[in-house]
Amino acid sequence: MKRDLQLIARLWPHARPDAWVFIFALIATPLIAAMSLAQPWLLKRIIDEHVIPQKLDGLQDLALLYLVAVAGAYLVEATYTLSLSWGGQRLILRLRTALFSHALSLKQRFFDHQPTGKLLTRLTTDLDALGDALSAGIVTIVLDFLMIIGTVAAMLWLDWELSVVMLTLTPILLGVLEFLRRRMKRLYLSIRDAIASINAYLAERIDGVEIIQLFGAAEESRAAFDETNREFRDLSSKSNVYDALMYAVVDGVGAIFMAVILALGAGLLFESFGLGSEQARSAGLLVAFIDYMQRLFRPLRDASGKVAVIQRAAASLTKIDELFANAEPADPGEKDPIDFEGHILISDLWFRYSPDGPDVLKGVSFEVKPGEVVAIVGATGSGKTTLGRLIDKSYEGYRGSIKLDGIEISELKTAALRQHVSAVRQDIQLFSASLKFNVDLGNAHITQTHRETATHVVLADALVERIGWDHPLRERGADLSVGEGQLLTFARTMAHDPTVIILDEATASVDSMTEQRIQSAIEAIMAKKTAIVIAHRLSTIQHADRILVMDGGRIVEQGRHADLVAKNGHYAVLVHAGEAARQGKDATGN
Repeated sequence: MKRDLQLIARLWPHARPDAWVFIFALIATPLIAAMSLAQPWLLKRIIDEHVIPQKLDGLQDLALLYLVAVAGAYLVEATYTLSLSWGGQRLILRLRTALFSHALSLKQRFFDHQPTGKLLTRLTTDLDALGDALSAGIVTIVLDFLMIIGTVAAMLWLDWELSVVMLTLTPILLGVLEFLRRRMKRLYLSIRDAIASINAYLAERIDGVEIIQLFGAAEESRAAFDETNREFRDLSSKSNVYDALMYAVVDGVGAIFMAVILALGAGLLFESFGLGSEQARSAGLLVAFIDYMQRLFRPLRDASGKVAVIQRAAASLTKIDELFANAEPADPGEKDPIDFEGHILISDLWFRYSPDGPDVLKGVSFEVKPGEVVAIVGATGSGKTTLGRLIDKSYEGYRGSIKLDGIEISELKTAALRQHVSAVRQDIQLFSASLKFNVDLGNAHITQTHRETATHVVLADALVERIGWDHPLRERGADLSVGEGQLLTFARTMAHDPTVIILDEATASVDSMTEQRIQSAIEAIMAKKTAIVIAHRLSTIQHADRILVMDGGRIVEQGRHADLVAKNGHYAVLVHAGEAARQGKDATGN
């Protein structure tokens, strides 16, 4: 319970803007309890003082008070419930925004091992479960607590002997409820994990549906999903059993209490308790006790359902808290320089993806002067892509030095660095939004002139003319060819006008005609920019100012194309392999 309260307390920063709503709810809580608890007492007086003696004098005043108590309790409780729902939804809105913003701030290392479906679960179903608790559990349970305490106090005041009999079974009831609560907490954590696994599996398989169909793996995928789905079904069925048990326990104990109180009140069990028959209770007292009993067990019965809601919310909040806790250390960079020339100096650079993993970069050192085009080539796994992602701070935790214009990039704010260092990846990332948004990504500083210049430079004018700036692209640019999508990502980079451009296999997925267009664009725009070209097709980097050849995480050769070919070393082997592959394609007509 302490852990649950600590998690709930972490919601306060998100609830603070609407604190008045929750303060109003807390103020209204004792008012609702007082008006509700006054009703059985008024009913007792009406019966004992007026109905049974048949005295009408004063009955009207008590009846009016009873009506005011009933109407007032309903009115205040309705306002209370609506305000909690409104405040809760606004809190969830802020929390979802904060969670999404947090996810966007996480380093690439986090996303390397976190399935997309699980992140979607945190942002959707987990927050929905939390919203249910805010509207019907966490704060309203305070009212239930006051009602229980107030009801017990009122019953003790009216007749302590009947109340003591009633209270003898209460510890057993509370013990059973606490046992079920603990079991439900563990169960709902498992359910949240199962939902996240289902979402992750669905996201992955739907994204790769073409491959599944192409290789006839649909049946295997269905079988695997069925197993995951069955696990979720079994857990959900078990949670339903616990929910039913909580209701059954409360209702069953309530029925026993009611029978005992009626029997005692009617004098049937007085002799068993050593009491005389003169201790028989008045009709009004019994009616009040029955009413109080109902009011006592109503919050206990509702609390069983609210405990289930709160346990679901606590499980969800635990998962949400884990995501918030998954932040890497705050960006240590403090410097935010405005002007960059694009001078890169890398000295004795070492890097590994995990503390116990192998080094993928081993003592790399080189320099890129402003305006230079430097190409990095090598076999798969040689470390060239890793090198590019360290320069743009996609990954951190390197040993050695990476300086941009003489400043260690670890000392630079990431946002400041990314204003001047941009990258075009091999994987095309387009969004379900307009062509305009896919170029500027909503950056208000990028004007229409910037967008048009960028698309013109990368020779994408025909694409813009064909579909228009406001045309909504399909998910991941499915309505564009691979070449058009790559040109669009290139235009995006140009529109943001970086000082340093990293082209990471940027032409590997395009056809020869598009590759020529991109190459022409590169040659046109790189005259005043620093460029690092991580190349798969060696034909695209033959005119680079310098070529770095990597093997096993080290730079083994560097120089210009002709000089490296003449050395007949690692680079020459890559060139000859590329020519052989190209000739093979020509021979097969592909």
